[in-house]
Amino acid sequence: MRDPRHGEHAPHTEVWTGRATGRLQWLLALIGAACMALGIALAVDSAWTSDAAPLAMAVVGCIAAGLLVLYGTLAFVHVALRVDEDHLEVRCGHIGLPRRRIPLSHVAGAEFAPHVTPRHWGGWGYRWRPEKGTAVVVRRGEGVVLRLWDGHTFTVTVDDAEAAVTVIRDRLRPHAPGTTH
Repeated sequence: MRDPRHGEHAPHTEVWTGRATGRLQWLLALIGAACMALGIALAVDSAWTSDAAPLAMAVVGCIAAGLLVLYGTLAFVHVALRVDEDHLEVRCGHIGLPRRRIPLSHVAGAEFAPHVTPRHWGGWGYRWRPEKGTAVVVRRGEGVVLRLWDGHTFTVTVDDAEAAVTVIRDRLRPHAPGTTH
C-alpha cells in the first residue's frame, strides 16, 4: 500500500487473523477420552484377583493410549494464523502449541493452495516431508503455501486462504540478492 503523501510504502498497522478447524478430530478426542475412562474403570472396579501384573499393564496401557490420542487430537483440532507487519505466526490447538513464528523477511512468496489434504501430508497435525516441506494440516481444503528464502516451504490450512495470501504478499519487502535475512 502506497502512502500518496510521501510516495513510499505506508506501514501496515492492521493484523490479519484466520483459523481452520478439523471437525473429525473431535471424534478422535472422544475415543481418546474413552480409552482413559476404560483404564480408570479397570483400575477402580477390577474383578481380577489372581495376578495384578496384567491388570496394571491394561490400566497403564489404556490411560497412556488415551492421553496420547487425546493430546494429539486436541493439539491439532484447530489452527490460528496471525499476520502482522513483520511476522506470520501459526498456533495450534487450545493452548497454542506447537507454535511457529516466521519473520516476513524470510518469506520469498505466498501462494493459494485450493486443495490441501491430510492424506498428501501423511495425516493431520504438524508434518514434515522432505519432498514437500513443513505443514500444519487440521482439515482438508484451502491453505497458504509460503516459499521461504532458504528454499523450504511451509503450508498451513486456513479459512479464507486467498485473503491471507493477499495480505502476506502486500507485506513482503523486496529482497536484494546477496543480503542476509
